[in-house]
Amino acid sequence: MTLPGPLGTPIRLTAALLAAAATLAAALLGAGVAQTGTGELEIPAAGTITLLRLFILLALAVQLGELVGVRLAGEGPLPRRWSLPAAALGLASSAALLGLLAVISGLRLGTVYGLREGRLLLVTANAFALAALCAASRRPALALAPLAVAVGAEALRAHPEAYTPAIGFGLTVVHLTGASLWCGTLLYVLRTMRLREGGADVLRRYARMAAWVFAALAVTGTCSTLRRLPLDAVLTTAYGRVLLFKLALFGVAALLALTARRRMLRGADAQPPARAELAVLGGVVLVSALLTVVPDPHWLVH
Repeated sequence: MTLPGPLGTPIRLTAALLAAAATLAAALLGAGVAQTGTGELEIPAAGTITLLRLFILLALAVQLGELVGVRLAGEGPLPRRWSLPAAALGLASSAALLGLLAVISGLRLGTVYGLREGRLLLVTANAFALAALCAASRRPALALAPLAVAVGAEALRAHPEAYTPAIGFGLTVVHLTGASLWCGTLLYVLRTMRLREGGADVLRRYARMAAWVFAALAVTGTCSTLRRLPLDAVLTTAYGRVLLFKLALFGVAALLALTARRRMLRGADAQPPARAELAVLGGVVLVSALLTVVPDPHWLVH
């Protein structure tokens, strides 16, 4: 709860600082905590990689969500666009990951570009650079093309396995796109509603889209889990533990979304549960970033 007027500002600022500190701590320490007692090899610079991956996922969510949110918002006041700073964040994070990869591997940056991971990061960085140019232009919707390339590069990076790579790639593309739309569009919708009185129609249009996004996430997430994680490795691997935590947060976000929908249908204020849903979705994005860093357990099936 925040107080109105000048008293509410310090409370909101304090809450934001605490949330940022908790996010930083979770990103830097999460991989180590998840790997405790698993016997898995420690990932070099796992905390820094998690944080940079988080920034990339947030950049995708903000930009894709804004592109869709503008269409859902219809006529009326619109919030300030965040696509350009989000694209800059994605570009900087991708470039930082390239530099970090060179440091960890002990290779020159030119050599790193020749590695599979380096090439994919370079593609992602260039995609964000093009998205930034589109966001700064008079036709920001053109950013959809480079963002699709960034999503594809992230999907390829997440599924390097030799068996049925096309299936894993397709599942990750749909899952990453859906997660970005759920989180990013809700953020834009809530920002729009703050500018309008009685903006429930915007939330109503978002809710119809979100139902399909939720179904896609549930299906692709279940399929990816069954492909990558043996049941006997759920509690004994860092991947399994992080995945369980992500599923728990996903369930909480779904319950909050359902609560907001019910309140909206009754004509009540649906913004409080929707804001809580967005906060939980932020946790889901953080855990998803951590999931890309911990050791991949797919080798256990062989």
